Amino acid sequence: MTTPDLSGAYALDGADACRRLYADWADSYDSDFAAGMDYRLPAETAAAWLRSDPPPGPVLDVGAGTGLLAAALRGMGHRGAIDAVDLSEAMLDRAARKGLYRRLTAADVTRPLPLPAEYAGIVSSGTFTHGHVGPEALAPLLAIARPGAVFALSVNAAVWEALGFARALDALGERIGGLDRAEVSIYGEAARRRDPAHAADHALIVTFRKT
Repeated sequence: MTTPDLSGAYALDGADACRRLYADWADSYDSDFAAGMDYRLPAETAAAWLRSDPPPGPVLDVGAGTGLLAAALRGMGHRGAIDAVDLSEAMLDRAARKGLYRRLTAADVTRPLPLPAEYAGIVSSGTFTHGHVGPEALAPLLAIARPGAVFALSVNAAVWEALGFARALDALGERIGGLDRAEVSIYGEAARRRDPAHAADHALIVTFRKT
């Protein structure tokens, strides 16, 4: 079996295709992709959220995968409860082994979520990208966030305009405040040898508060 890669992930079309690809990738994702590509986006997203002075309370890791963003938060000193939501049960099974999360939920984040409206933080790394999730997930995520909750969401720079993220955030109007964004490199130097076609990819990390 061929190991999945970014080209396959970016070409996904629908939830079933996503589940199949990540079921095949789950066991090797950390060692093959994250390490091999020097995947920096989870740490960049964690740092952006922490810099935004989030209130105390549970955090939801959206598209949590194998738990790379939660591991980055823990490594930066965050000790509060973190929950995970992801479409792929196989990826969540890998995340569960790390002991990072209070609760793990398999769900489609573009639909109303079976989670309590208790979150003081909503974070996401690598989920808003080609073939995955677009701005239609913003409303379901806002619905489960407390007033004052801080969001830090990475959006692949190549889909920012194409999928209408700027328009969608603007349409939220007074429901959010303090909107900011910063452009970061997704991968480190190792990616130039491993996958030159994607090595220079960038993401926009969007931060804001629910009002």
